[in-house]
Amino acid sequence: MTKQEFVERVAQKSGLGRREAGEAVDAVIESITDALRNREEVAFTGFGKFTTQHRAARQGVNPRNPSQKVQIPAAWVPKFSAGSSLKQAVRGGGGNGSM
Repeated sequence: MTKQEFVERVAQKSGLGRREAGEAVDAVIESITDALRNREEVAFTGFGKFTTQHRAARQGVNPRNPSQKVQIPAAWVPKFSAGSSLKQAVRGGGGNGSM
């Protein structure tokens, strides 16, 4: 699903116009991004939790030349952990559908 398709679905489910739904989606994405940039976590009960995780520096392999080793620097990376309701819905367990 593309962002435009997602915005269309949000517009249909919320009763908002496409423009307002697009602004709402952009605001949600920007808010989550800002929180993660500040090393905050964003948790939606039942849906999941967005956090950041520090990945240590490590040695990797150049996929084009497997004999060449490359140093991968340490970095902060985003992480998403699915909540119980989302896991159940994806598994086909039903749920209440109110996510």
